[in-house]
This record gives sequence, C-alpha cells and structure tokens, in this order.
Amino acid sequence: ISIENIKNILVQNTYIIVASIGMAFVIIGGGIDLSVGYQISLIGVVTTISMQWFHLPVWLSVMIGLAAGTLLGAINGFLSVKLQVHPMVVTLATMTIYQGISYIITNSNSIYGLSDSFKFIGQGQLFGVPISILVMIVILLLATFFLKKTYPGRYVYALGGNEEAARLSGVNTSAIRVLSFAICGFFVAVAAILLVSRSGSMNSSVGAGTEFTCITAAVLGGVSMAGGEGKVWKVCVGAIILGVLSNGMQFIGLGVYPQYVAKGVILMAAISFDTYQKNTKSESEKAEEKR
Repeated sequence: ISIENIKNILVQNTYIIVASIGMAFVIIGGGIDLSVGYQISLIGVVTTISMQWFHLPVWLSVMIGLAAGTLLGAINGFLSVKLQVHPMVVTLATMTIYQGISYIITNSNSIYGLSDSFKFIGQGQLFGVPISILVMIVILLLATFFLKKTYPGRYVYALGGNEEAARLSGVNTSAIRVLSFAICGFFVAVAAILLVSRSGSMNSSVGAGTEFTCITAAVLGGVSMAGGEGKVWKVCVGAIILGVLSNGMQFIGLGVYPQYVAKGVILMAAISFDTYQKNTKSESEKAEEKR
C-alpha cells in the first residue's frame, strides 16, 4: 500500500471505470452490451488513423472518435429495438462486425507515432494529478447527475425495472433503449481514447475482452442483471476492486490466466448474490400479500 501504487492502479484502470459506467447504463436499462471490447478497438483505430493517415488535428480526431463511439452504441440500441431481439444477441453479432471492420482498416498492423499532444491525454498531469483521473471524475459526476437528476435518467431505471409498465406510463421505451446504448457508446469512446493515448500506439487487438471486466465491475458494484437497479459510484468501486485484485495477484507472482479464473469466480459470486437478493425480496413480498 503506497500512494504511488494506488495512483498507478487508478491510472491503469481509468478506462475500465469509464467503460464500466457506460455498461452500467445499458444493464440498468435491462440490456447488455457484449461489443464494448471491439467498440474500443474500432474507435481507437478511427481516432488514430484520423491523425496519422488523414493528418487531422488532435481535437478533431478525438471528436470523431467520440462521435463514432456514440454512433456504434446507437446502432446496437436501434437494432435491438427494430429487430425486437435481446441486446445480448444483437451485440454478439455487432461485436464480430466491429472486430472485422477494425482489422480490415488496419490490415492487422499497428499504428505508431502518435503525437505528444494526444498522448498527453493519457500520460500527462495537471497540478500533479493525472489527466486520465480527472477525466474519469468528470465522467462519474456527469453520469451520476444524468441518472439521478434528469427525466431520461429516471426513464432508464424505469425501462429496466418494468419495460411494459414504463411504456404504459407514457415513456418512449424505444427511444430510451437507443439512448442508453448511445450513452454507453460515448463513454466507451472516452475509455478508448484514454487507453490509446496512455499506450501511445494502436492495434486492433486493443480492448478485446474489456466487456467481461466491465460487466463484472457493474455487477460487483451492485447493478442488477435484471435491470432497474444500480448506482454509478458503486460501479467505480467494483472496477477499482478488480484493479486492486489484479495488482495484488501480479505482486504475488500470479500470471494472467489465474486472474481470469479469479474474475470469473467473482462474477459468478456476484450474480449468485444478486439472484439470492431478488428471490428473498420476492418471497417476502409474497408473504406480505398473503397477510
């Protein structure tokens, strides 16, 4: 336990925290997004080729990356609504589509030579605080405000709690579904930019598997897989717990694969506890109704 190590854990996991917040929006709304990992890959590619191939300014390339992420998320939500298929199936399909597009664009080659001004986003500091941590804090505050203080945020909870009841109450459930995925895509884009700018290069394999970590962080942070429940700050805690776990396992000499096992066990335990809570609550409600 040291300030330097804690700072390293936060810096290394800022993109996970931001992407997990985006995933939380979708899960709270009663969906799930399995394409997050390759959204990061495709967004990273789009952002970096804008700078390296088309020689666009850093700020414009970042804006293009953010717009691309929002679009990819909105496509997931739109397809889920129009095809009337569970988001898991839709995002499983778009995951492979985004993966293929990312590799086609780069031809499996890495992109190097990113500008210092772009790398400053992930590597720079402001008054001794890493820029990535400041961005994470801003995202946390924005997400919390949106979910707690705005009508669309409350509609996201209503959508996940009972979609039919929300629809009968006058909520445009289709629009809220697309909105929740679009917001997820925007946050995933921010995560991609933080990750790529910190690493200083881009490869289409970057980001793969992130969706599993995000789902685990969200569920560990108290977001119900059934939808309708969850708080953003707790999702951040869940992501940090996973970061500390990985950091600790590295210190004691365990490799990557034991970490996969540990994360899988944690996810299974979190889901089991969530199911137990739901069943207990349902049984108590039934008992009260009988009385």
